[in-house]
Amino acid sequence: MSSHFSHFTLQLIVPLAGLGACGIVNKDTDYIAAVSHLLFDNYPGYKGGNPNNNPMCGRKVTATYKGKSVTVALTDRCEGCAVTDLDFSPSAFNQLADFALGRLSGVTWVWN
Repeated sequence: MSSHFSHFTLQLIVPLAGLGACGIVNKDTDYIAAVSHLLFDNYPGYKGGNPNNNPMCGRKVTATYKGKSVTVALTDRCEGCAVTDLDFSPSAFNQLADFALGRLSGVTWVWN
């Protein structure tokens, strides 16, 4: 699995708050993200079943956009995302750009 993705779409999904697929209660103020269901469901070591047991849960990634970076914990699964897309909480998104934009293209991210 590649450790670096580029030119993906970062989106702000406000309903990210609440109980995520990893069994963690998310808040809009947390620096968290949801990954594509395609990546989540096929992550090495995940055998299906209880998503709380996915080894991806809690992993951190750093996203960079126009010289700004933010590190987030992966706590949820995004059904509508392309494989390299991430859904960010409002607080995390705001570290890269005004969250009113809703979507960013040209972001890069790496596993920590």
